[in-house]
Amino acid sequence: MQTISQLAAAGPTFWRRYLELTKPRICALITFTALVGTLLASPGWPPLRAALFGTLGIGLAAACAAAINHVLDRRIDEQMTRTRSRPLPRGQLTERNALLFAAVLGVLAMMILSFLVNPLTAMLTFMSLIGYAVIYTAWLKRATPQNIVIGGAAGAAPPVLGWAAVTNTVDPHALLLFLIIFVWTPPHFWALAIARKDEYARARIPMLPVTHGVEHTRLQILLYSVLLVLVTLLPFITGMSGLIYLACVLVLDARFLYYAVRLKLRPRPQLPMRLFRYSISYLMWLFTALLVDHYLPTTQLLFRV
Repeated sequence: MQTISQLAAAGPTFWRRYLELTKPRICALITFTALVGTLLASPGWPPLRAALFGTLGIGLAAACAAAINHVLDRRIDEQMTRTRSRPLPRGQLTERNALLFAAVLGVLAMMILSFLVNPLTAMLTFMSLIGYAVIYTAWLKRATPQNIVIGGAAGAAPPVLGWAAVTNTVDPHALLLFLIIFVWTPPHFWALAIARKDEYARARIPMLPVTHGVEHTRLQILLYSVLLVLVTLLPFITGMSGLIYLACVLVLDARFLYYAVRLKLRPRPQLPMRLFRYSISYLMWLFTALLVDHYLPTTQLLFRV
């Protein structure tokens, strides 16, 4: 472990290494979807304590899971161009340091959620953490080409966690948000897997393009994209959201489906990464549309008309 003098000498670079362990972009998206769940759980503004500490605790748990993922995936990261510059493969941090960092984040998250939010949210968050950091990363990822489908349940949980932080229940509408992310995950990640097929094969990770071929993976992406379009209409169909959400999601879905169809029928080398990048923006804008629809007063009036 680094000494105090070494930490001081490292300066800002040292903190950036630990920040990188949390996968800040992914963590930010997870925390955002959890916050949306928190906000949608109340007709107006949610209780400040539940929203603040619920979002903080869930965000810390996501960061903890990401740090554990860095440790468990170190061998894989060393063999992939996309990840070989991470702190552990480069020797900038030790596994012990990363695990201690993850432990601190995890303990803080559980204490905040247990004592300042509610036990249900703490329990569900802990189950999601274990699901991603241990079951998916340590086992499913290396065991089956359906790894991302089964393991996607952990990544889809944050809106449910945010909702539970406010209501202390698992609401059917929160499960709709879970379902959206769950169905979104396979086409999102399989697009990246196509682009990085050779690297996954070299690392001996049974991603779908490696085990079943790129053509089969393109078909699965298209089928899941069609399913995603149907699932994302459910908030409007069930009355959870109104016309503003519907208008936004139709536009977002049309572009997602466009990329998926092109990838299947007229594939180009750059298309998988285009779909992958768009899918991230897609999820962010979809949840933003849910928020705008929820809080804009004219939405409910339009829906009644």
